[in-house]
Amino acid sequence: MTDYRIHFNDEVSAALSEGRPVVALESTIISHGLPRPDNLRVAREIEQTVREAGAVPATIGMIGGELRVGLDDAQLVRLAGSDSAAKLSVRDLAPAAAAGVDGATTVAATSAVAAAAGIEVFATGGLGGVHREAAQTFDESADLVTLARTPITVVCAGVKSILDVGATLERLETLGVSLVGYRTRRFPGFFITDGGFDLDWSVDSPAQVAAVMAARDDHALHRGALLVANPLPVEEQLDPQLHDRTLADGLAMLARDGITGKAVTPFLLGHFHSATEGASLAVNVRIILRNAGLAAQIAVAAAARTTP
Repeated sequence: MTDYRIHFNDEVSAALSEGRPVVALESTIISHGLPRPDNLRVAREIEQTVREAGAVPATIGMIGGELRVGLDDAQLVRLAGSDSAAKLSVRDLAPAAAAGVDGATTVAATSAVAAAAGIEVFATGGLGGVHREAAQTFDESADLVTLARTPITVVCAGVKSILDVGATLERLETLGVSLVGYRTRRFPGFFITDGGFDLDWSVDSPAQVAAVMAARDDHALHRGALLVANPLPVEEQLDPQLHDRTLADGLAMLARDGITGKAVTPFLLGHFHSATEGASLAVNVRIILRNAGLAAQIAVAAAARTTP
């Protein structure tokens, strides 16, 4: 079925065989993105949100060196409680499989595995992108290049606001990644509703997203990802002034402590959690739950288009 050696749980396998809607979910939010015990509770809530909207959740991760599409509850518990689960991007999948480790998949790895498994829609919180001072460090998330060559629809709240948002949008344009705002013409800023940049295209319903997906497939002009930028309502965002102060302090701490690479995002998210006294965690949870719900609605709409 795929170029990967993938193990499907029975529910996901049956749904894919029958053409029913499935939504891929990443697992780094479980192992690296949220503190315990919130991580396991939220992972279960995300899956339940997908189910309530009419789709089948497929949380993707690695257990004992085996790629799993559709983690069962025991496997969710295992990743949520692990101190040693590897953070797996696309380049890490083969070494991790050979080493037989447990691992959580990033946006890049989840997208690649989901597309290979035949899943069309993926819900995440925020994308990776171009890091600040990338002109000196060349630090850019593998998410961007992977999305440029992976035919999947990704529902997100923009890119993480700890990144260089403008540079990330430029790279997405250069790489030919399609981007639409969901009921907005402004690019969301993850914790905050407005990231400060305009969007060329917007859609107003899951059915319109499904129509864009179908047009991409029909025209076969580009087989990269379609990003659906779904902003938080203004009343649900993190206070913008608190956000800006917390980000400035966190960036200063990164420079002081020499933190780079994969450690940057979990460090800054942890700093936001402590500095905002949990407010950013509550926002992060609202983001992923809203995106999971919208992704499920899109998957349902896309499946309806292909049903005879």
